[in-house]
Amino acid sequence: QVQLLESGGGLVQPGGSLRLSCSASGDIDSIYTWGWYRQAPGRQRELVAMLTSRGSTEYVDSVKGRFTLSRDPPKNIWSLQMSSLQPEDTAVYYCHVDRYERGRYLEVWGQGTLVTVSS
Repeated sequence: QVQLLESGGGLVQPGGSLRLSCSASGDIDSIYTWGWYRQAPGRQRELVAMLTSRGSTEYVDSVKGRFTLSRDPPKNIWSLQMSSLQPEDTAVYYCHVDRYERGRYLEVWGQGTLVTVSS
């Protein structure tokens, strides 16, 4: 099994920055993607950014140039640096991994952390 623990989040003014981090424990060698999703009130959960084991990174168009996803493998931590935050970035952010174990493709979610962008 894999467990995820998020940190970061909070209230920030428009134009500000915030950093979210997620750490993984357990069978971390089974993980092949590391990412962040978000869900705003009344909206579906959407992928924000994802890093794959092949080294590729993808971002949703609305955050390109503003958010950066990075990973520190020795510490089993990955972080989402968010800059130029706007009110529409307000959402609950969830870290997420995909993993492969014994012939099964699985996914694991963090507990979610609220990001509020408001003046």
